[in-house]
Amino acid sequence: MRHNLSLAQLALELGAELRMAPDVSQDQEISSLNTLQDAVSDQLTFLANPSYRRFLKTTSAGAVLVTTEFVDECPVSTLCVDNPYLAFARASALFNTAPEAEAGVHPAAVIHPKATVDPSASVGPGAVVEAHASVGPRVTVGANCFVGEGSILEEGSCLYAGAIVHHGCRVGRDCIIHSQVVIGADGFGFAPHKGEWIKIYQLGGVDIGDEVEIGANTCIDRGALGDTVVGRGVKIDNLVQIAHNVRIGDYSAIAACTGIAGSAIIGKHCALGGSSRIAGHVTVADGCQVTANTFVTKSIDSPGIYSGGLPFSDSQSWRRNAVRFGQLDKMARKVKDLEKKLDELSRRSGKNE
Repeated sequence: MRHNLSLAQLALELGAELRMAPDVSQDQEISSLNTLQDAVSDQLTFLANPSYRRFLKTTSAGAVLVTTEFVDECPVSTLCVDNPYLAFARASALFNTAPEAEAGVHPAAVIHPKATVDPSASVGPGAVVEAHASVGPRVTVGANCFVGEGSILEEGSCLYAGAIVHHGCRVGRDCIIHSQVVIGADGFGFAPHKGEWIKIYQLGGVDIGDEVEIGANTCIDRGALGDTVVGRGVKIDNLVQIAHNVRIGDYSAIAACTGIAGSAIIGKHCALGGSSRIAGHVTVADGCQVTANTFVTKSIDSPGIYSGGLPFSDSQSWRRNAVRFGQLDKMARKVKDLEKKLDELSRRSGKNE
């Protein structure tokens, strides 16, 4: 549960240098966070992006997280830090508004006699924990969650209401699984036979590392053989599809509406922009950034920034360019023919000199 902090306490918590505005006490209390434009005298704000600098001179915040470069422009107290955005992230934890779950099992929860639930865990109403599942210390299983047979939720992790962890999966320590996430549903595996599709039963699981956060309505499929693996510290946005046997390296981040096809490997410290698509069985090297709406169809072997797709334009221009795109192969052939003719003319000209 959040509580007010004085400016002096905030400076200590954030490792910041406190510079007081005139007639303000270091005991002034801060109750919450807000933007530069909207913050009032009991709120903390920050300046990380110079494009918002115009709001600094008129802010009514109780204090602003800034670098020393902007202190003199600020009419209110400042907390000087090297990285205001990082300091803001740490401050947000101090003022978190999410209610704290109480330890214990709600009477309306269903716990199998062969399941293990730590006494410090919280299991909400309507939640189901099946046989041989393990719910560790300080774990929160929200209302109407499902934890399948043999699955493991390690210490400090949180499943928000309606999240599902199917059988044979593991969620590491201090993970956050948002509502309607589905971990361990069957991967999309079928064998064609005489015009029909024969189901390939998915025999692996899903292994989620420590400190992973998974956004609402994201699906992570279980492996066909072996596990789908999400590494330590990975951050996944809402509405992401991760197919069977995908492997995602430590501390990578994946934005909303991205789709990763089966057996793809995403390296460590990668960033996939919104609506990006990764084809099956490709590898993306450590340290790659894939920008929004890019379709990766072959492996990327070295770190860097990779882009695909076209920027928007007015509709009439877009239609003309779409037609030209379809003519590129024909145009390329014409260019090759012209190059050959130019080479021939050049040779003839050389002979005549």
